[in-house]
Amino acid sequence: MLDDERVPPAGKVSGQMGRRLANGATVLLSLGLLAAWSFFGYYELEPGEHAVILRMGKYERTVTEPGPKLHLPPPLEIHEIVRVTESQREEFGAAQDEPETDKALMQSLIQTRDNNVVKVLFSVQYRIKDAFFSRYRVAQPRDTVRDAAQAAIREVVGRSEIDDVLYRGKAVVASETLRELQDMLDRYEAGLEIDEVNLEDVQPPAAVKEAFVDVNSADQNKQQLVNEAEGYANEILPKARARATEAREQAQAYRDSRIAQATGEAGRFSALQAEYAKAPEVTRRRLYLETMEEILPDVEKVIIQPGTQVLPYLPIGPQNRGATQ
Repeated sequence: MLDDERVPPAGKVSGQMGRRLANGATVLLSLGLLAAWSFFGYYELEPGEHAVILRMGKYERTVTEPGPKLHLPPPLEIHEIVRVTESQREEFGAAQDEPETDKALMQSLIQTRDNNVVKVLFSVQYRIKDAFFSRYRVAQPRDTVRDAAQAAIREVVGRSEIDDVLYRGKAVVASETLRELQDMLDRYEAGLEIDEVNLEDVQPPAAVKEAFVDVNSADQNKQQLVNEAEGYANEILPKARARATEAREQAQAYRDSRIAQATGEAGRFSALQAEYAKAPEVTRRRLYLETMEEILPDVEKVIIQPGTQVLPYLPIGPQNRGATQ
């Protein structure tokens, strides 16, 4: 009797097995659904792409490394992929071969510091440097770039002279505009990087263009004359300096020679003076003989012994006419 009471009925055993199988199936189904849900958090990044991750609508992080990635499945986390290496270009003003609208004309006409007006056609190249800022700090990045670029170019041209904008300082205007534009975008936290600002064309308005062309031609002629004068100066000045140096060196050498000669003569006379003081008659006789030795070799001489009868004779032949004259 006791053994029969300990054995559960067959129906009860079948019910327990069924509940266990149902629980196992529920667990497996839940795991499958969880795995399928997790798959929605999988994404891949290509080179040059960044992913902005938002958790429950709030910024969480920015993923920059390319490759397969995984985040919490939506709606816990979502991602947005942004291409950061793609360069974008904005142009301002109408090109010469395009119809000029009133809006393009107003964009291109800018007043200079000296109260002139120039027509400036320029372009801006930019790219995204911060994916989150470019998507969530400014509503319209393109419009932001265009408005900021217009403000920057007007600021720079407005403090420049018209000749600098038209002719001499285009590169300076472009570089200063880039710096002004980048400062504005950084203050806006736009997450954009300005790569280049190009002044495509700068010219006076059509109404005064001919006068400006004449002024430019005169300026070019003046510059040509200045260049020619500088070239001539560069050619002639080294020669003049060389001649001046040579003359100075010759004068220096002549001065040194004369000083040395005078010093030698002074020494000689000082020595003669000392000898003369010791033996005046002998020194005077020696000086006389030395002088005669220098003079007599070039003079025709006639030696007459004392007491000899000599007939005075003055030759008047042709050989002595020149000397007589």
